[in-house]
Amino acid sequence: MESFLAFADGAPVAALLLAAIVVTSVIGLGMAPRLLERCVLRPYWLVRNGEWPTVVTSTLVHADFAHLLFNAFTFWAFAFALERTIGSARFTALYAAGVLASAAGTWLQHREEPRYRTLGASGAILAVLFASIVYHPKSSLYLLPLPVPIPAPVFAVGYLAYTVFAAQRGRGSVNHDAHLSGALVGLAFVALTDAPAFARAWHLLWS
Repeated sequence: MESFLAFADGAPVAALLLAAIVVTSVIGLGMAPRLLERCVLRPYWLVRNGEWPTVVTSTLVHADFAHLLFNAFTFWAFAFALERTIGSARFTALYAAGVLASAAGTWLQHREEPRYRTLGASGAILAVLFASIVYHPKSSLYLLPLPVPIPAPVFAVGYLAYTVFAAQRGRGSVNHDAHLSGALVGLAFVALTDAPAFARAWHLLWS
């Protein structure tokens, strides 16, 4: 318990979200596959059957362990520092906006496809990632097996480029289409709540 509190110091919301995502996904993937089926977002049935909880539950489960690992790593790398910077209330609002915007975009695009289903927290995580880059534009991270740190803006653009490519291929249940909307939500959230942050980020990048 003490180690968790130390880990969550200054970022309790990020810590709870990460724990919920990892625990729920591991249970669904390893012990209770029916949990995944109950949690997925099905746009066609969202309004028809009132499956509103799946807007949230679909962000707690992942298609496979690789999907979970990449999302959990990205969230860990950026969410904790961001919450400590902007505060827990604003961080919670940002994450919620990412979840809702991703679900809304997915519903608009796939609402007439009865067999379409999707899961994963990527849309909300992209909102966190792009907002974090505005506040920490010179941050970087290591991504094995690469031997050099990757600048956060490069990582974000690469992540987004991959999701666009994956969305065009249209395979699997991972909602790649929601990633772009998540990234835009992250930037829009900062613009609406702290517009001068963009000027500060520009100054830091070129200082």
